Amino acid sequence: MALPEDTNGPDSPPDSPPATDRRGGVRYRRAALMGVPAFLIAGALVGLTASGALAAQFAISGMPFVVTADSLEGSGFGQFGALDNMADGSPNAGDTGGQVLVIVTAFREAKLTNLCQSVELGGTHLLITAGNKGTPVKASGLTTDSSDMSAKLAEFENIEIGGDASTYDKPPIKGPLGSFGQQADSVTITKVRQNNYATTATRFTLPDLSMGFSSKGC
Repeated sequence: MALPEDTNGPDSPPDSPPATDRRGGVRYRRAALMGVPAFLIAGALVGLTASGALAAQFAISGMPFVVTADSLEGSGFGQFGALDNMADGSPNAGDTGGQVLVIVTAFREAKLTNLCQSVELGGTHLLITAGNKGTPVKASGLTTDSSDMSAKLAEFENIEIGGDASTYDKPPIKGPLGSFGQQADSVTITKVRQNNYATTATRFTLPDLSMGFSSKGC
């Protein structure tokens, strides 16, 4: 997730208020309290990896979708908290004010086996599967914005926890200044499950892709 440039140039009026880092018009610092350490303490999933794709800068629909995979292997890991925003007047806003607190996670490169994605649509589910016949799904610049996630096991190589996400160099993108973050050289995750509001990738290759409607989700 890229940070906006400072708009206070040399010609700005002396009494102009300093520019603040924002995502969709909301202060980044409001997302800095993300409780990512709880995932580690509880032994649950800590994420995917910060990568070349930006986390959701589009207006999210506000409809969460489930993503599962038997295994995920990725390099260039990074993670931090943020806020996603719905379009003005979205019927899915409810009492949230159109904002969702999310864990932004991504990989520079990732491979997933037996990928499943589903979203509930009025009593039925749109179901997408791929990478379930011996050839894994591959993604570059993969990011996900998740409300919660879990896994049977997550193994990290050279992980750093608690740093300022704006200073990270292992993922190709940085978090907001002052935000709690973590990064690692690589991570291997088994039986991953995420509730997501957004996914982006610079490249996504899905072998054996299948899409249709089902009475059950992932």
